[in-house]
Amino acid sequence: MLDLSMGSYPYVTSSNTTISGIIAGLNLNPKNITETIGVVKAYTTRVGAGAFKTEDLGQIGRLTIFVTELAKRSKSKGENGERRQVEDVVVADLVVVKHGHMVNYYTALNLTKLDVLDSFETIKIAIAYKDKNTGQNQELESYPADHNVLDTAEVVYHEMPGWKKPTTKARTFYDLPKAARDYVQYIEDFVGVKVKWIGTGPDRDDMITRA
Repeated sequence: MLDLSMGSYPYVTSSNTTISGIIAGLNLNPKNITETIGVVKAYTTRVGAGAFKTEDLGQIGRLTIFVTELAKRSKSKGENGERRQVEDVVVADLVVVKHGHMVNYYTALNLTKLDVLDSFETIKIAIAYKDKNTGQNQELESYPADHNVLDTAEVVYHEMPGWKKPTTKARTFYDLPKAARDYVQYIEDFVGVKVKWIGTGPDRDDMITRA
């Protein structure tokens, strides 16, 4: 989403960060690319300002604070030793992921940090944006290219239950709680790309590989 040409302009960087930039920058022959792996977090974050439709300022704030609190969640305790509630809902934006697929032509997804979601009650998934400027409140067919539309767009959510169980020790897909498997399957079906790898922790071995 930071790509100069295909990202959420003007909230972008100064170069092409998508597959087109790789081909041009390294002078690769596109015909020789046999696989394109999209590395996607299990929840959505963004650096910098602007174009983050699913952020929840609330008590957490923007990206850096949000991620810090997520990382601390399992260890976070109040002054009296009680567990401090950070958030009961975490958000994943599949509109953004699907746009990434449209631009980069993924052949597989590597879904990382699934374990970060282990303690959440609910997962809200952004599945569409609605254009409020038209007055008809219609769902947009894709991620909007016009930042004026993007800034005023309303997010359509689909909610799924969390699994409330640890996933870090899972070594196969079926070691995961059913709700976690359902979440991975929903991402696959929505984006239209197979999730071949699932990251379940910080260690090198905390990775599920699927056939």
